[in-house]
Amino acid sequence: MRPSRAGVLAAKLLSVALVGLAAAQAATPGRQPEPPRVLIDTGVAFAAARTVAVRAGGDLQAALDRAQPGDVIALEEGATFVGPFTLPRTQADGWITIRTSAADDRLPAPGVRVEPAYARVMPKLEAARGSVIVAAPGAHHYRFVGVEIRPRPGVALVNLVQLGGNEPAVDLLPSHVIFDRCYLHGDPARGTRRGIALNSRYTAVVNSHLSDFKEVGVDSQALAAWGGPGPFKIVNNYLEAAGENVLFGGADPAITNLVPSDIEFRHNHVSKPVAWKADDPGFQGVAWTIKNLFELKNARRVLVDGNVFEQNWAHAQRGFAILFTVRNDGGRAPWSVVEDVTFTNNVVRRVGGGFNILGRDNNYPSAPTGRIRIANNLFEEVGGPRWPGTGTLAQMIEGAADVTIEHNTALQAGPIIVAEGAPHRDFTFRDNIVMHNAAGIAGTGTGVGKGALATFFPGALVRRNVMVGGWANAYPPDNFFPAEVNDIGFTDRAEGRYGLAARSPYRRAATDGRDIGVDVDALTAALEGLGHRTLHAFGAEPGR
Repeated sequence: MRPSRAGVLAAKLLSVALVGLAAAQAATPGRQPEPPRVLIDTGVAFAAARTVAVRAGGDLQAALDRAQPGDVIALEEGATFVGPFTLPRTQADGWITIRTSAADDRLPAPGVRVEPAYARVMPKLEAARGSVIVAAPGAHHYRFVGVEIRPRPGVALVNLVQLGGNEPAVDLLPSHVIFDRCYLHGDPARGTRRGIALNSRYTAVVNSHLSDFKEVGVDSQALAAWGGPGPFKIVNNYLEAAGENVLFGGADPAITNLVPSDIEFRHNHVSKPVAWKADDPGFQGVAWTIKNLFELKNARRVLVDGNVFEQNWAHAQRGFAILFTVRNDGGRAPWSVVEDVTFTNNVVRRVGGGFNILGRDNNYPSAPTGRIRIANNLFEEVGGPRWPGTGTLAQMIEGAADVTIEHNTALQAGPIIVAEGAPHRDFTFRDNIVMHNAAGIAGTGTGVGKGALATFFPGALVRRNVMVGGWANAYPPDNFFPAEVNDIGFTDRAEGRYGLAARSPYRRAATDGRDIGVDVDALTAALEGLGHRTLHAFGAEPGR
């Protein structure tokens, strides 16, 4: 199939990003993360063999059962179709497209994120039990465009879409499934536990809106993958959930040695609405179980680039937004690992804490966490009165290896790093602008600075960091300790412009000759990449 214009543009943008990533890694000491080996092209041109119209009151399941590769099933716009529905396994490759009957110009253009307002032109797939959509073992090559997927009003489901479950072999997992410009949501009052269970191969969720995934006493997710190997493409979506907005791992896979891998996560807006926050004036009255925004428990070769993560607070967890916490959850998957993770060009703001990094599962055996790079990110409003949590930029526990934190700007209310457990090998912390606050870099039983570094980060490279309010005698040489934030020389902190002005003493002072801290131009370019239009990088007000 011939790539479309949107697909070519996406490939070019990602190619530029990966070239920049490779160049940056080449200049960074230690073993650096491997990027995804496989990237999914969702911009291919789909040639329709025939169009099958299903009008209101029609039998969608019968249309699915009869569909042949190349068919387009056009569902009447605005009509409701009641499931559950099963995606059958076909005998030949070739896409089956399920889409709205509305003309293309009544949806956003390819590559542009859909909003809930487009629900008026979408057919509604719903169910009152089970899942709305279930893929049969080995089902493949299904593409949904411009479809709303929801529970029946007043009903809370477990999964809206179930792609795979406990299949015992990889070739029985669903594969080649795309959700493009779709609107998936739980019931506004009762929620739903999960949007899509991604236990599959070659699966993409792009340009879509997923919201109202919430539950009390149980974790909920917009997207979760634990039993599928990937690759996965999650690009240009709004993703909202109370528990973990996005989760990889979290349950033992049925297939031995399976690790969700080759994950492209770019240009997404990941958030929890403040209406779920009990001390907010707009609180809607239900204390849904709140955990984090993005968590890896079992994942390999993950690229997280050009996203906005915002609004997470201490509730069922301590408020950390991003978790790289390897877990062999049920004790039956000792191969579980978190490795080769690249976290670049993101904004993380209005959260109780930044990162929680766990080197090994402290409950069951696991493989070690390693090769993580956190670079060129902006952290705003981390901790503080409105966003309860520790305010810690990074908590590091139990000996992760080859972690690099460089060229970030963080305005956090708590420590820079808190460490405990086994020491962390080959750690790099350089060219960052951070708030020192009372604790700085600290470890259990070691105090602040050199003692913590010697005990928990032996041989670490700690250079050319600006630690506001810290003291030089506590840290290795070749770092900077201005007394106040205003001494940094931001372009305009009051306006949320965190580049360095010409007068700043930290211009071109990094180990690589660039400005210390985040490269705002590179960050803005990443956020304004293909299809990203919903949120300015710096300064939008809280809310959905």
